Amino acid sequence: MKRRSRRWQASWRDTKLLLSEFRVPLLFFTVAMIGGGMLYQRIAEQVGEPVHDLSEAVYLVLTLSFLQPSGDFPNHPYLEAFYFIMPIIGLGILAQGLADFGVMLFNRNSRSKEWEMAIASTFNNHTILVGLGHLGYRVVQHLAALDYQIAVIELNPKEELTDIVREMNIPVIHDDAVRQSALEKAGIAKAKTIALCTQADALNLQIAVKARQLNPNIKVVIRIFDEDFAHSIQKQFGFTALSATGMSAPAFAAAAAGIEMTRPITVEGELLSLARIQISPNAKLGTQKISFIEENYEVSVVLLRRGEDADMHPAGARVLQTNDIIAILGSPDKINKLVNDNI
Repeated sequence: MKRRSRRWQASWRDTKLLLSEFRVPLLFFTVAMIGGGMLYQRIAEQVGEPVHDLSEAVYLVLTLSFLQPSGDFPNHPYLEAFYFIMPIIGLGILAQGLADFGVMLFNRNSRSKEWEMAIASTFNNHTILVGLGHLGYRVVQHLAALDYQIAVIELNPKEELTDIVREMNIPVIHDDAVRQSALEKAGIAKAKTIALCTQADALNLQIAVKARQLNPNIKVVIRIFDEDFAHSIQKQFGFTALSATGMSAPAFAAAAAGIEMTRPITVEGELLSLARIQISPNAKLGTQKISFIEENYEVSVVLLRRGEDADMHPAGARVLQTNDIIAILGSPDKINKLVNDNI
């Protein structure tokens, strides 16, 4: 339902963009009608076949343009010429404008940039993802599974990845995220999070600083390959910085979604993370047993906190309640699935 509503909003925004493109032929048509009316009035006065005023002359020219002449056919050849020339001018301008409008309306592929901007303009509290590479694409998949609104910025998009992401109703803006205009197209002012997934540390940091300038409250999740550098950035700027050693698409997506989850560690070849989840009021998990969580999501509940009471390794028979806080241990994928069902 949210995605359908977003598409309708984007369509309305896109139609307004099209109408703004149509303003040029409308302007030419208006100038032609007013200018033609003024010229007709002057010639009519000179040849002895005057009209009452300028408005009548403009109305006459306008009706001629649509092959609907009003009044008697003039006697002077100069005025007669208007009856043949104005339909060509008026209909020619409108026909060309309407043809261009129709092509743009039904062939959005030819103007995908405006269409992507139209969709992004409908977002609020969304995530902007910069860098649609291998990591970026997998992060998009995980965020989409959590039903998060996402706008992607990529300077050199790969056609295959771009087509797949756009089929998910996610706009991909072809631009350089270093530029302020690119971030504005993606709705930086209304965004909740920006996730920087390019392979260049310096570029990620540059975009992060620019994003924080444009939106001081935005959460920044940044990819940094050097672990020490990542710690320094997190301490100095307050960004969530993930290094190459702690890098995985599910963990990166969780950080972008605001989920409290530790970096994964490898245990017997399995990636495991510890996450904190608060049971949402409308979630179906609010009446389930601990055993249900562990069996259906393949995770281990290591802590249950209810108010001031904390239960380490709670019994499987315990039933969860709204606002309970649980700490779970499991693979990032399984944790993301649980988080998705807790929305």
